[in-house]
Amino acid sequence: MDRQLAIAVSNLSKCYGLLRAVDGISFQVLSGEAFGLLGPNGAGKTTTVECVEGLRQPDGGEITVQGLRQGPDAARIKPLIGVQLQNTGLYPRLTVRELVALFATFFPRSLAVDELIDTVGLREKANTASKSLSGGQRQRLSLALALVNDPEVVFLDEPTTGLDPQARRALWDVVRELKRRGKAVLLTTHYMEEAEELCDRVAVVDHGRIIAEGTPAALIAEHFAETAIELAAEGQRLDRLQALPGVARLLTEDGHVTLYSNDVPRTIAGLIALTPDGRGLRELRIRQATLEDVFLKLTGRRIRS
Repeated sequence: MDRQLAIAVSNLSKCYGLLRAVDGISFQVLSGEAFGLLGPNGAGKTTTVECVEGLRQPDGGEITVQGLRQGPDAARIKPLIGVQLQNTGLYPRLTVRELVALFATFFPRSLAVDELIDTVGLREKANTASKSLSGGQRQRLSLALALVNDPEVVFLDEPTTGLDPQARRALWDVVRELKRRGKAVLLTTHYMEEAEELCDRVAVVDHGRIIAEGTPAALIAEHFAETAIELAAEGQRLDRLQALPGVARLLTEDGHVTLYSNDVPRTIAGLIALTPDGRGLRELRIRQATLEDVFLKLTGRRIRS
């Protein structure tokens, strides 16, 4: 399948008074691709997505969606996109089926109502008023409403927040099916595992700029050739840990120390020598570096900070 350019953002900027929320961001998303924007709160990713969706007017730059310019062609873009927001206002007394049917009337074409309800796993709640749904169920309903017009470009803002693990993985399957059908997906997420699982490419946004972009695997390989060794920080002398054989760098957060080692056997031997009684090795874990490590290295904090 030939991939067409679905979204093109060039030198996007947006200010709120003296705050430059978006500062020259550029990226592209192809059809059949999921592109993730990752960043801590206040990084500018939500403002960026809202500009691309047409919900917010940028101060500078150019945005095209399906070859149409956001702004002059906004009316022509709207039927081509589906938007799932973190918080969607729903008519509280309407049932799931009534809401999906109502939203279907807003577009010249739409998918079958019951098919959509099944897709997001709400068949048993089809006749339940939206005010009686749990937070996770409302999140799934908002996804159904975003897909009701069978959009070519889908925007998902924290799509699995509030979902249990089973529901989260069911939604992952929906995103994979969208990609298989050639849809372009632009998503933000707090879950690094989700980004690694779903996104063909990601961009790390901080202080209104993209500071890294690429496939998850390429970003991990670029920033980490080492293996991560985690242990509890309590009672540890960081200078002694940093000096252990094979340790290239050290990070501390949330009561844990992460050593990035290029020689795991020597590092572990050094740890044991430092704490022969084993009390300093509580919660010891060895793992490969992940996108979470890349994010922490680049921004200095985890995404939920």
